[in-house]
Amino acid sequence: MDEDAPLLVFILLLFCSRISSSLSNGFFYQDILNGNGNGEIYFNGVKLRVEAQPPSAVPVRGGNVTLPCRFWYEPELSVPRRVRVKWAWLPVSGDSKSDVLVAIGHRHRSFGHFKDRVFLRQDVPGDISLIISNVSLRDGGQYRCEVIDGLEDESAAVHLELRGVVFPYQPHRGRYHMSFAAARRACEEQDAAVATFQQLYAAWREGLDWCNAGWLADGTVQYPITQPRSPCGGLDLGPGVRSYGARHKLSHRYDVFCFSSFIRGRVYFLQHPQRLNFSEAVQACITDGGEIATVGQMFAAWRFLGLDRCDAGWLADGSLRYPIAKPRPNCGPQEPGVRSFGFPSPHHKHGVYCYSSK
Repeated sequence: MDEDAPLLVFILLLFCSRISSSLSNGFFYQDILNGNGNGEIYFNGVKLRVEAQPPSAVPVRGGNVTLPCRFWYEPELSVPRRVRVKWAWLPVSGDSKSDVLVAIGHRHRSFGHFKDRVFLRQDVPGDISLIISNVSLRDGGQYRCEVIDGLEDESAAVHLELRGVVFPYQPHRGRYHMSFAAARRACEEQDAAVATFQQLYAAWREGLDWCNAGWLADGTVQYPITQPRSPCGGLDLGPGVRSYGARHKLSHRYDVFCFSSFIRGRVYFLQHPQRLNFSEAVQACITDGGEIATVGQMFAAWRFLGLDRCDAGWLADGSLRYPIAKPRPNCGPQEPGVRSFGFPSPHHKHGVYCYSSK
């Protein structure tokens, strides 16, 4: 019996090897029968490492961004291994995590609103940095870079923030009329997204002061104060971002803080021989080869392109505003900003700001 044992073991290993190869699932999960070739599922002291870093530049809408990530083994392996790479995204809105890209070698598949916009850099061995093209306002959030090698699984996270401008927004109905869903729609209609706390905090540090509370992307309601005063939390509180905490997204009503980023194209005050009511203003921009500008487009043009005009004009939501990059007499306060005259009657005659993507 003992003499037959080696033969039985050999036959068993050969049988298992054939079963293993016939049941391959296409994801290169190798078995221990392959020796130390391209796929031991145990490492015998070898450790898989993954490291991600913040992008080297803050991206803007419409541009490209690279999220650096690399993996390596300790100690270094003499033979390269095929691994499965997965990038996932957790949006700032608090929605559920979703897949961005899955790759094995040079084969990859992208998903959702990232489809055909993302790929791996793979400049050097171990480089699995994610390149996102045509960055959108939705792309902000936490990204997780994951490497799977057999039963080994390591990952690292990196946060992506866009460079942009935060602005408070309320609809024509006035203060505190929007549920969270209505606030999200309002920002999207103005070519913007609901701001995150980090974006609002950065805007506060740059001087944003607003005494009306507004929704943020995480469902909290907050407002920034640089100059404490009685109606805005009292004089006893120092400057800061005041918070109401998380509010009920369906039943509670507030304003919203929107976030817009760089725009491709231009916003301009239409040179027209006469003043226009709102419907005439919309048509005049179309006739000129563009469209009436949104609030988000005006804020982006003011912030990134230096748009400066001391003439009030219609915008797409029916509001009347004008951008001042260089404060001067008879053009409002002595700080740069987008001035607002609210929502006049659509029958009133004014100028108009148009947007052209050319």
